[in-house]
Amino acid sequence: NGNFTLPLATRVRKVLATEISKTSVNAALSNLDDNGVDNVTLVRLSAEELTEALNEVRPFRRLHGVDLKSYDFGSVFVDPPRAGMDPDTCELTRRFERILYISCNPETLAANIAQLHDTHRVERCALFDQFPYTHHMESGVLLVRR
Repeated sequence: NGNFTLPLATRVRKVLATEISKTSVNAALSNLDDNGVDNVTLVRLSAEELTEALNEVRPFRRLHGVDLKSYDFGSVFVDPPRAGMDPDTCELTRRFERILYISCNPETLAANIAQLHDTHRVERCALFDQFPYTHHMESGVLLVRR
């Protein structure tokens, strides 16, 4: 729905956002349009498909008209499911100077940070109580290349 994309887009020149869910893509497009944000290209791709696209393994119709080479991918924002990032997605994130990682599961967050430890270090972290009166917390971690 663009909850993270919208505020982040105001801080950078150009954004390529991906989402798996068609419903979430449509909600985000509407949200971006309602707020006059025009520097975001949003495509329905999984992390695995994005990796294939960036590695030029195969073309994707959903990326028609999107020139991946025109992006200066210095940072990546990830908000994985409770299971955390799979090994291939961890490998993909290593390419980036900065990784902004949002997590709802401290155990998988810790495991993923350990997997990235050789290339990135924790620069900052924060906790967010997005679900008051529950035991759920969201963690935000900024990792930077060593």
